[in-house]
Amino acid sequence: MKINRIYAMVLRYFYYFRHSLDRMSDAFYWPTVDLLLWGLTSAYFKQYTPLNSKVILMIVSGILLWIVVWRGQYEITVNLLEEIWNRNLINLFGSPLKFSEWIVTVLIVGIIKAFLSLGFAIIIAFLLYRVKIFYLGFYFLPFIFLLIITGWWVGFLVAGVILRFGTKVQTFAWTAIMIIAPFSAIYYPLSVLPPWAQKVAAFVPTSYVFEGARKLLNQGKVDYLDLIFSFILNIIYLLLALVFLRQSYKKVLNKGLIKVF
Repeated sequence: MKINRIYAMVLRYFYYFRHSLDRMSDAFYWPTVDLLLWGLTSAYFKQYTPLNSKVILMIVSGILLWIVVWRGQYEITVNLLEEIWNRNLINLFGSPLKFSEWIVTVLIVGIIKAFLSLGFAIIIAFLLYRVKIFYLGFYFLPFIFLLIITGWWVGFLVAGVILRFGTKVQTFAWTAIMIIAPFSAIYYPLSVLPPWAQKVAAFVPTSYVFEGARKLLNQGKVDYLDLIFSFILNIIYLLLALVFLRQSYKKVLNKGLIKVF
């Protein structure tokens, strides 16, 4: 892989980001809307449960951490769709750019934009509700690391599906990540899920992160085994998703990139 080609692609996507109202709204507008709606809702709940003074902090923290998962998968799937919509796959991969370099590019772009969106949302959360996400302390970084890996493998999995079936399944670029959301226990503890859903959640890496954040808030400690298990699941899913994406790309090459639409 060549650093100059990766840098050029990162620069290209950020130029597009600067001049795209759609991308800007996804990065800043929707997180603000979520914080307003869910934050005000949690403030309303707090009036009826005054003993639970941490309800706003728990819900807003869930929103902030979920942004990382969303951005991780969004940059992979939507950037691929942009190339397909513009019929640019032939130009892109007919150049010296390698497929592995494109993968590294979208990972870098996803990390940068995740921190942009998260940083903006943290400021909004503090201004609106005086919520400080940094109560997580040192654990903030491993939580972010585990969550963005989840976004990556979901993004690669969806990208592989889009390469195989084209834009007729493009809705997965926005909806696929939400399949794991109920089992991630973003705003509520896993104990409220029915038994069958709790068994499913045991295989969802994000559930350990959000449960760990709540445990840290309520008990001041985190179970390291949960984080390790989340990491192992993430790595397994990431490797499988990359293999699937690579096989999808090879299949598309055999058919011809011009047919991907």
